Amino acid sequence: MANLQITFRSPLALAPHPKNARQHSPKQIDQIAASIASFGFNVPVLVDKTGQILAGHGRVQAAIQLGLTEVPTIAIEHLTETQRRAFMLADNRIAELSTWDEQQLAIELEELSSVDEPFEITDTGFDLARVDVLIEELHKPVTKSDPADLPVDPLTVESVARLGDLWLLGRHRLFVGSALDRLSYEVLLGRDRAQMVFIDPPYNVRIQGNVSGLGKARHSEFVMASGEMSSLEFEAFLHAAFARLVAASEDGSIRCCHVWTAPCDQG
Repeated sequence: MANLQITFRSPLALAPHPKNARQHSPKQIDQIAASIASFGFNVPVLVDKTGQILAGHGRVQAAIQLGLTEVPTIAIEHLTETQRRAFMLADNRIAELSTWDEQQLAIELEELSSVDEPFEITDTGFDLARVDVLIEELHKPVTKSDPADLPVDPLTVESVARLGDLWLLGRHRLFVGSALDRLSYEVLLGRDRAQMVFIDPPYNVRIQGNVSGLGKARHSEFVMASGEMSSLEFEAFLHAAFARLVAASEDGSIRCCHVWTAPCDQG
């Protein structure tokens, strides 16, 4: 175990490490400065024997911003140069991997907000809007989930929808039909035209062996374009479907396609 000792040094005498990959925005430096102003400089800066910073770059910047003349430092001399560089990454990365217990966090923030102490709740680093949301969520009544809302495996339930069915869901309509058939759009939309279209067309590959989640998820094959089409046939299939979609959409409508290389467009 290394013998670590705290030494107070001027923050202006500490040099940022040239290989430091961790960046701090001006807003974050302001937050660190506010925390130091409220609670003090309680976490020493880790440096090498030359005064080069290994951990605490943001705190040093905040100390300079506050005009502090000295900050606590600990010299790390028992590691090699390579180990010190690896430690810089580990010190930042491992902290990122932790998570918050949001209920306990909300309780803590609510309690701290109610005490009469000389600090602002935002000095904790949490924006006021985030604090309000967490506290509001804490006091929301707990409601039991509706079993009907739970996801189901489509291969374990009996299909009830048939080709040609039109389901009326309040002010919404769901039609079971072919995207290649003009009549499908007429039944679904009537005289209306779509203002936005979201589609997930088949990829002309078989589902089995490609979209099976390593055996944990099961999906049925597409009715069409499930690996049986040639490139030209698949291109004609997509062209026909998109032509129907465009014809059923208003001018200026937005169409989004679930294909990695096809972003939303406006037509």
